[in-house]
Amino acid sequence: MLSTGEKAPEIELVAANGKTVRLSDFSGKKLVVFFYPKDDSPGCTREACQFRDAYDDFTEAGAEVIGISSDSTASHEAFGKKHGLPMTLLSDPKGSARKSFGVGSTLGILPGRATFVIDREGVVRNAFSSQLRLGKHVEDALAVVKSLS
Repeated sequence: MLSTGEKAPEIELVAANGKTVRLSDFSGKKLVVFFYPKDDSPGCTREACQFRDAYDDFTEAGAEVIGISSDSTASHEAFGKKHGLPMTLLSDPKGSARKSFGVGSTLGILPGRATFVIDREGVVRNAFSSQLRLGKHVEDALAVVKSLS
């Protein structure tokens, strides 16, 4: 998994709205990129809703929030609408972004859950991985975003 101080890889994925998104599109902005296993699963819904509830705090601190899973764009669109998710949701059906960030699987079955905070220069400033400590992803990411100038 990518570590603090490493350059975030360039990725190119399709968003729920059908548009192609690259990390370089956010050049000069702080980013929070969270990888999650599956739309509408209990844990992932809870995590996404926690990011939703803190979304204004992230944007006020100058950060964009991006969620990534292997679900289809149609699934992301439905998931986002159902739960009022304001963040960008990207589809990674082949796992290329997950692989680029070094996010492995849990027990060899479930796609891993990891969150990365990336500074304005594209450098990872925090990397956190936990399948179960969902709230910690949001808390840690927000604290790091606020600490970055």
